[in-house]
Amino acid sequence: MIKTGIKGHFETTVTDQFSAKTLGSGTMDVLGTPGLAAFAERCTWESVHPFLEEGEGTVGISMVLKHLSATPVGKDVRFESELIEVDGRRLKFKFEAFDAAGKIGEGEHERFIVVKEKFLEKARGKY
Repeated sequence: MIKTGIKGHFETTVTDQFSAKTLGSGTMDVLGTPGLAAFAERCTWESVHPFLEEGEGTVGISMVLKHLSATPVGKDVRFESELIEVDGRRLKFKFEAFDAAGKIGEGEHERFIVVKEKFLEKARGKY
């Protein structure tokens, strides 16, 4: 059962794949804001995944993100999340991100629980 208070944790090393230069969000070899957002999403969905029913998944529907400090490629980052609201199939999380020097980001993220096959059928039906 999914209920408020579920916590998530994710750690990784910033690679060039997630740099601002590679992602097109800037020209520097630092963690790009789109990479920060992707890691925050991963932290949140992984936290609730074990509580989903067979055939269910979650999709991101909104994010409020503050990218507070730059992290160079090659440095480690960690993310922490907490599920703060459950409204039917809508899940709302708060998250924070850190590197060795301190907090690098924070925000809120909403996800929606979907039945994977139905979701994919609907998406494919658009084309």
